[in-house]
Amino acid sequence: MRIFILALLACGISFAQAAEDCKPSSLNIPGSPFPCVYPDRRVAFRVAAPDAQKVQVRLGGAHDMTKGADGFWTVTIPPQVVGFHYYTLVIDGATVADPATRTFFGSGWDNSGIEIPEGSDADYYQPKDVPHGQVSQRWYYSKVTGKWRRCYVYTPPDYENAKTRYPVLYLLHGWGENEQGWHTQGHADLILDNLIAQRKARPMIIVMDNLNTAKPGEDAAIFSARWLWPQPAPSAAPPTPAGQGAAAPARRPFGLAGFTGASFTEMMLTDLIPMIERTYRVLPGRENRAMAGLSMGGMQTFMTTLSNLDKFAYIGGFSGSTGGRPGTTFDPKTSNNGVFADADAFNKKVKVLFLGIGSVEGPGAKNFSEALTKAGIHNVYFESPGTAHEWLTWRRCLNDFAPRLFKDSPTTRAAR
Repeated sequence: MRIFILALLACGISFAQAAEDCKPSSLNIPGSPFPCVYPDRRVAFRVAAPDAQKVQVRLGGAHDMTKGADGFWTVTIPPQVVGFHYYTLVIDGATVADPATRTFFGSGWDNSGIEIPEGSDADYYQPKDVPHGQVSQRWYYSKVTGKWRRCYVYTPPDYENAKTRYPVLYLLHGWGENEQGWHTQGHADLILDNLIAQRKARPMIIVMDNLNTAKPGEDAAIFSARWLWPQPAPSAAPPTPAGQGAAAPARRPFGLAGFTGASFTEMMLTDLIPMIERTYRVLPGRENRAMAGLSMGGMQTFMTTLSNLDKFAYIGGFSGSTGGRPGTTFDPKTSNNGVFADADAFNKKVKVLFLGIGSVEGPGAKNFSEALTKAGIHNVYFESPGTAHEWLTWRRCLNDFAPRLFKDSPTTRAAR
């Protein structure tokens, strides 16, 4: 009996040590112990669903959970890559967010989020005892879309107390995300606060808008989460007149340009930039204007800037550049409407062309960079070690890209 009791005590001590080693994710609701992350980056989940028959966690694959006598479902999943990740629960076939965590808009709906700590390497996007800028919402009416739109705007430290003007970076999220992404998932404000405090980056304004843009009658819902939403029953098709074949349904072409690209560019040039330059103390001119984006936002950036080099001098694609379709050969004379055909002219206009990628994403961006270099086009290639198509890649990209901006632009001057 004594041996049995000692064994139970030993198990209890071991469990307590394991629980102590498993640290709650920084994105948990305050006071929630789960999910938690072990030092080896394994993740433990615990979900209350006493009446459920099957529960899974989807993070890097589907993981079946085990139901305990207390009605709680638990599982510990293999080590995860450092950085931010979306995850979901599947309870008896219904995909839901975990009520124990904050939610983040991605893939077209609000997912749970978890942060796998990366130690001292994460220092650049942590809050520190340095002067902080402000992120505010700005609503504006778009004449192009006929709707009110919202963007988030970062103003650097001392913006409210100074009378100077600042250059602007227009920064876009990726597919299935929105204008909150760079602030909430990307920590763009903290990255710039820290860079500015270290005098590694010029103080600048950052505008974070929603790339999902459509004119009246167009469909801008490009999110994969539609299959999670209740859909209306299809209306009955009108009868086909005698002697005529059925008419093909009208549809927009699939792809970035078909869904949002051209409309966003028009909206940005017609509505967004003029609003920003009316509302904020902005240095005018292309040499004080940069644009960058991640994934689909990177492609949108290239679509916008390469067709308007008279308006942008700095271009950044984070896991989203444009070198032609996979399998095709890059030809500077024909690619992107020949914008790269005259290398000298391009290099005089574009002060920084930045191509960032995660090392796990494949060689596409590197091959494109090398092809551009061979064609005489100056560019910067940045590779995030050990990361894939994820926010840690893009945080690192911004941390490397921002210090390269506006070095040759005029000194910030007082507003009149």
